[in-house]
Amino acid sequence: MRAVVEADRHQPGAFTLVVDGTPQSHVALDDPTYLAFEYVRRIGHGIDLVAPDGEAITALHLGGGAFTLPRYVAATRPGSRQQVVELESELVDFVREQLPFPQGAQIRVRHGDAREVLAKLPHGLRGTVDVLVVDVFSGARTPAHVTSVEFYTLASALMKETGILAANVADGAGLAFARSQAATLSAVFAHVAVVVDPQVLKSRRFGNVVMFASDAPLPFERMPRLVASDPTPAKVVDGRELKAFIASAPVVTDQTAMPSPPPARSIFQVKPGSVG
Repeated sequence: MRAVVEADRHQPGAFTLVVDGTPQSHVALDDPTYLAFEYVRRIGHGIDLVAPDGEAITALHLGGGAFTLPRYVAATRPGSRQQVVELESELVDFVREQLPFPQGAQIRVRHGDAREVLAKLPHGLRGTVDVLVVDVFSGARTPAHVTSVEFYTLASALMKETGILAANVADGAGLAFARSQAATLSAVFAHVAVVVDPQVLKSRRFGNVVMFASDAPLPFERMPRLVASDPTPAKVVDGRELKAFIASAPVVTDQTAMPSPPPARSIFQVKPGSVG
């Protein structure tokens, strides 16, 4: 693994973490509420809506990167309890050194495979998580073992009834992987919504599909307006439209799970010094 931090040429005090040539995270140290990546901003909207503004929450992040969303939660919801599960301990050390955590942030880091750590978390955490973010990648692909109904069932046991799971799903033409992930989440949770760029929804390009799931109705009355007004507008797909999106896509099990499709190298690969 080769990790570097590139300064954002257009925003002083902001940096992009690039791992093995793939941009992983963007962090604005001077303003951790600024979310540059499209999919991260969409997850941020979900976090904003899970509880009243400023109210502390319990958050569990599977996948650390540069800890963009934990920093965001710490800034927007002071006093929140957060745990981050990250496989690469060397990456965590590198990020802590290059992009220090904000003072006072209650962020505990657990090292290891996301699913293995999920199964071993303290019993007292069960039923307490307000937001569970699934953003696990090996290179530019999501590993198969964090895409199945068994995995999401394990995750759901940690969540409050009103808790929200947010999953970052990367897919390309046809969106077969994303459709099956929506079907899988719908098999575990009572309520599911997808937030996606219309051009990605039309299968015109590779992109990120953010999926939200909960056992309680999602408090997303404001979500369509929030994502439509983003620099890269998106739409919310739920209800009948979500059923049409899923169509006949299969529910993923541990026996049938596969990694997310690889993007073309030209999509994410960057050269040193080109970030910004």
